[in-house]
Amino acid sequence: MHDLYARYPDFFIDTPYEQALLREHDVIVFQHPLYTYSCPALLKEWLDRVLSRGFASGPGGNQLVGKYWRSVITTGEPESAYRYDALNRYPMSDVLRPFELTAAMCRMHWMPPIIVYWARRQSPQTLASHAKAYGEWLANPVSAGGY
Repeated sequence: MHDLYARYPDFFIDTPYEQALLREHDVIVFQHPLYTYSCPALLKEWLDRVLSRGFASGPGGNQLVGKYWRSVITTGEPESAYRYDALNRYPMSDVLRPFELTAAMCRMHWMPPIIVYWARRQSPQTLASHAKAYGEWLANPVSAGGY
């Protein structure tokens, strides 16, 4: 795990270091809460700086081609709130489309997201079940049928 807030409390991202980390891994997991239909501010800054033209996209930007992107998201609302006729007006697939498009821009494989809806209201047993399933997936993230 790589905690951006622990590493960059001042928001000054070491882009070459982060890009080197990306080169070392085939599966990149973005784990964060859903904030205002997006990601927290530091992750957005990270995406803008690290996935730069010439590294992840554009001419010469081939460093992430063929790698896997998976978003692991927690929400403050139940799954039923993410529908066209519900509170948030859009399904989660639409809300997460910018991340899917960013993965496509980098020519990465978009893996279906793992979403824990209404995370704060889940029982400890339910959260433990999610954590167990997540840990099992992390142990073998690109197995046959693993995504």
